[in-house]
Amino acid sequence: MFKLIGFIGVGVMGEPICRHIAVKSGLSVIAHDRDSRPLERLAEHQVKAGSLEQIAAADIIFLSLPSGEVVEQVVLGTGGLLEKGRAGQVIVDLSTSPVDTTRKLGEALAERGLLFADAPVMRTRAAAEAGTLAVPVGAEEALFANIEKFIRMFAADVIHVGKVGAGQVVKILNNMVLYETVLALAEARAIGVRAGVDAEKLFSALSVGSADSFALRNHGMKAIAPQEFPERAFPVTYAKKDLLYAVALAEQMGVDATGAKNLVACFDKAISAGHGDKYAPAISLVFEGK
Repeated sequence: MFKLIGFIGVGVMGEPICRHIAVKSGLSVIAHDRDSRPLERLAEHQVKAGSLEQIAAADIIFLSLPSGEVVEQVVLGTGGLLEKGRAGQVIVDLSTSPVDTTRKLGEALAERGLLFADAPVMRTRAAAEAGTLAVPVGAEEALFANIEKFIRMFAADVIHVGKVGAGQVVKILNNMVLYETVLALAEARAIGVRAGVDAEKLFSALSVGSADSFALRNHGMKAIAPQEFPERAFPVTYAKKDLLYAVALAEQMGVDATGAKNLVACFDKAISAGHGDKYAPAISLVFEGK
């Protein structure tokens, strides 16, 4: 069924995902990105660089883009995938996009006979490199059955969570819960250190108590405790974008998500202080007075 794979967006997460698909599928892969550097690295794995028009000829196209707005432009914009696509073609969005945008795209593509799934990726860049991401998928049953094998080339956990849009619901809420926990860890470090407890010892003790979590062991111990927030990781600006999607979804569902709103305000403070491009746990710096 699938002979040519297209991939649009080979950035922080997209590059390792595209590499896994190219190496493990045994199929021809053509990729596009505005940055030529990841394309040059992917060429070593037989991934060909191509234009959006060339990629529009692929049988299945993966999108790994920075926002729902960019996804919408690539799909619905002039010369986009909706215009260039054909009936039976499959588009899989690995990006994090607003739920309403995702459902709108699914409906527009379906009218032209194209098949669409939202499969936003969860976990870290390290997981993307290792091929152990977690992916909630929103798609019709038959489509999920056809694309699951490709997703498992870069993911250890793949869950069909419902129809189009359901994957985004899960991903957005995952990030909401994760970064509200990161916020709590940032506050805990600032309080604990000022109260005379070493940050690493504090988090080590929390990890054997009821406060243990993925966020503590990864974002807390590896970033917040040592105060190390590199760039070229998932930045504050991206995390804020995801939380704004969560707040919008909450409002649409009639829920006053006060925790998420408070977190967005914290992201704003970090961005105003010049930390927007740093790894998202850099919101800790707000509580450190930096």
